[in-house]
Amino acid sequence: MGSLCCALLSYLDARTNNGQWLVRIEDIDPPREQAGASEAILDSLTAHGLHWDAEPVFQSHRSAVYEQALARLEDAGLTYRCRCSRNTLAALGLGAPYPGTCRKLAISANEPHAIRVRVQDTAIEFNDRWQGAQQEVLADTVGDFVIRRKDGLFAYQLAVSVDDAAQGINEVVRGVDLLDSTARQLYLVGLLDGSPPNYSHHPVLVDQQGHKLAKQTGAVALDNRQATHNLLKALDYLGQATPPTAAGLTVPAVLQFAMANYQPQVLRARAEIQV
Repeated sequence: MGSLCCALLSYLDARTNNGQWLVRIEDIDPPREQAGASEAILDSLTAHGLHWDAEPVFQSHRSAVYEQALARLEDAGLTYRCRCSRNTLAALGLGAPYPGTCRKLAISANEPHAIRVRVQDTAIEFNDRWQGAQQEVLADTVGDFVIRRKDGLFAYQLAVSVDDAAQGINEVVRGVDLLDSTARQLYLVGLLDGSPPNYSHHPVLVDQQGHKLAKQTGAVALDNRQATHNLLKALDYLGQATPPTAAGLTVPAVLQFAMANYQPQVLRARAEIQV
């Protein structure tokens, strides 16, 4: 249901602003992928009437593009190799910025290593439509961060930044749990000479213990056969108006009503929605 809320909200936002609604499958971590997950996501969106405006982009097919972006950063002297182990990083303490342990070391390309991007001691500022003014100094919060892992997989921050630019994304609508990724992505967009999108981070659904609704916390999967019911619940959770009667409603009718009565301002400054 949490994923449906995000999809529905971004869909309504795009449609009511005469924009395109684009779908991207962020499947860049094969060890954590569940077989058939991508197909299930697309099937569920279709069942709920959320039709995309261009072919979905699969990040697993775009390694060559990420490699080019990485090469640009390397050629500009903005990256370095890091051989720190998980134990070394864990010893820093939860939430501690990376102290630049490997910043001045000449680590061989033949040695197992991640690649980090150098950050600056300057504030990155942006205004989030629902969470308000934001400011972050990456050197103080995360330090030089990984853009390619030791196992050779590209990091989420790099892939997302490259793809937002490639797809011409001008508005990102996603959960507030990703708000702390935004400064890193804006930093990379700037290094790669891209145009930064606007950001709208919506409140996430949590259970009574305050845990985000997710498979990891036992959230129940959507039943695509109950699409109309699911959409009505999602609208209610998001503080949006629902049709006066649910009897006989179809998925297109619910979406049409939702677009005609969309009120994004009700989400301002909220971080959680308890269900």
